[in-house]
Amino acid sequence: MTDNQVERTIKEKVAPYGSWDSPINPEQLTASTPSYAYPYRDGENLYWLESRPWENGRSVVVQRNSYGETRDVLPAPLSARSKVHEYGGTPYIVIDNTLYFCLYDDQRIYRLDLGDTQSVPTPITEENNYRYADFCYDAHRHRLICVAENNGGMEEPINSIVAIPLGSSPDSPIDGALDDSRKIITLCAGDDFYAYPRLDKTGKQLCWISWNHPNMPWNNTTLWLADLDNQGVPVEQKIVAGNGDEAIFQPQWSPDNQLYFVSDRDNWWNIYHWEPESGVNPVHAMAAEFATPLWVLGMSTYGFCQLPGSKAITLVCCYSKNGSWQLAKKTLATQSETSKIELKTIATDYTQISDIYCDGSFAWMVGATPKAGGELIEYDVRSEKLKPVTAVTELPFNKEYISEPKAISFHSTDDSPKSDSEQNSYEQEAHGFYYPPQNLHFTGESNALPPLIVICHGGPTGATSTALNLKIQYWTSRGFAVLDINYRGSTGYGRDYRKQLHGLWGIADVADVVAGAQYLIDQQLVDPNKIAIRGSSAGGYTVLAALCFHDLFKAGACLYGIGDLETLAKDTHKFESRYLDTLIGPYPEKLTTYQQRSPIHHVDQFHCPVIFFQGLDDKVVPPEQAISMTKALRDKQLPVAYLPFEGEGHGFRKAKTIKQALEAELYFYGKIFDFEPSESLPKIQIDNLTPASGVK
Repeated sequence: MTDNQVERTIKEKVAPYGSWDSPINPEQLTASTPSYAYPYRDGENLYWLESRPWENGRSVVVQRNSYGETRDVLPAPLSARSKVHEYGGTPYIVIDNTLYFCLYDDQRIYRLDLGDTQSVPTPITEENNYRYADFCYDAHRHRLICVAENNGGMEEPINSIVAIPLGSSPDSPIDGALDDSRKIITLCAGDDFYAYPRLDKTGKQLCWISWNHPNMPWNNTTLWLADLDNQGVPVEQKIVAGNGDEAIFQPQWSPDNQLYFVSDRDNWWNIYHWEPESGVNPVHAMAAEFATPLWVLGMSTYGFCQLPGSKAITLVCCYSKNGSWQLAKKTLATQSETSKIELKTIATDYTQISDIYCDGSFAWMVGATPKAGGELIEYDVRSEKLKPVTAVTELPFNKEYISEPKAISFHSTDDSPKSDSEQNSYEQEAHGFYYPPQNLHFTGESNALPPLIVICHGGPTGATSTALNLKIQYWTSRGFAVLDINYRGSTGYGRDYRKQLHGLWGIADVADVVAGAQYLIDQQLVDPNKIAIRGSSAGGYTVLAALCFHDLFKAGACLYGIGDLETLAKDTHKFESRYLDTLIGPYPEKLTTYQQRSPIHHVDQFHCPVIFFQGLDDKVVPPEQAISMTKALRDKQLPVAYLPFEGEGHGFRKAKTIKQALEAELYFYGKIFDFEPSESLPKIQIDNLTPASGVK
């Protein structure tokens, strides 16, 4: 008899929803598996970045040699992580067995000789206010090309593309004082933001994308191309694509030196090819998304493989359709022939795919399934076989505890408060994933329905994933139902769907989360008296707006979320400083709208308990937002809890923080929804909590 069969013979216990004993604990969320990103190959060695919560979120460069042996090449406690745009991007590159990386502590670029085990990191950039990310190697001039951000005390940081000389030859020493030959050289400047500096195979042309306020990279970007003069400086810059209502993503040169990129010029983010003679042409037109929002620099959804000794080039890519990602490949030929070759979807269990990197006949990527977390995988173009690169971490519990997502769509209508200019009503389909309660040993009480947690993803330009998320399983295994919503404005459903949030943030997204919860109530799948909503960052704003302007939800959890839109418009980092121009309207011209949609100005409309979680080092959403909201609800005599965390920024990275936050949220729901969690939880202070506060 198998373990599964043995477990099935155990009689299910009847217990209140939310109180089920679960083998999924907070420690497993942080200690079992790191997150992987940015695979890269140098010679016979493969490299990638691991983010490890159990090491306080340290980002480690890991190497796998030709024998399959792995080792950390970045010594503890050093962390390779960039702060460009605050969210960062590709922080390392390996060239001829030498690691160049951006050190998180001071943001300087360091060099580390990987062939010498006694070598120590040596800085190759000056100690100043610069940050670096998104590296490209110029082998013809032995220099790095990357995005730089100067935070030297100006009104806002200055972004540019720079070159960093590495010496007269690869063997030149970089120890000791930095001489003038290795100071950074500005290649492109003048625009507000830059990304994807990529050198062609001849070293004679450089491409990149740029954008300017108030645009975000998923609204409108421009793809540039320039020749390089004898000093390696761009001349005769010209626009290849963009400069209108178009978002460009990941320009890249193929092995035969052709320029490709992703564009949403026809609503969907599709891959295009540019030629000087024929211009821009689609590689494969499809109602699917071959890109994702450029929140971090260096993101990659496609690459090129070429078998040794062959002229044939294979495009390996991933695309999202109906909220799920798939892997595909296509043989490239001349423009007329390529259009006739079908894109072949590769059969795989992975529903979340990212970070594609190709070299030779192999592609590497990060993949995840609804029952397995992210892992680094290798794809052999010849055999079409996939295999894990990183050790597969077996879950410390039976997989039948896992609740699998069910895609749902539902109609949403706008009944939120509006200004005079926003009176037009509309109806629109929205999307999400429903997770029912799931536990091998427990079932709910008869005639009872489970509590529901509605999750609002961050961004708001982003999307939820169907990959295994133990934070969701933490709730479902205890008897909660979960609805993870891709509200209007989310990616994965085309540019038009994203644009439906333009000018309507705090209205359309809120209407969608309310409609999604009501849909499950109408289906009699959840208890209408035990409906909670949780979200982080921009999702935290949707939480507060839903609690402020609607009375459907009975509790809320806001993680480093936004309560005062006006404060956010005046006090946030450069990358998002004009984000709200599109989502709400220009500030201060639309001051009235900002105030109308800010929950902090409508505290009298809050009606239920809220718990706030906030990193005190957050540069994206200042801690004062959570403090102000907490005080306002406390003064209103509503049950409220506030948990600040020292040393945490925007998004929690430390294992201790993640554990404390989850346990506090469960404790909070237990008090509000009147159930006793199965585990002994640390008590938290909930102001204004009385016996009448909870749901009976």
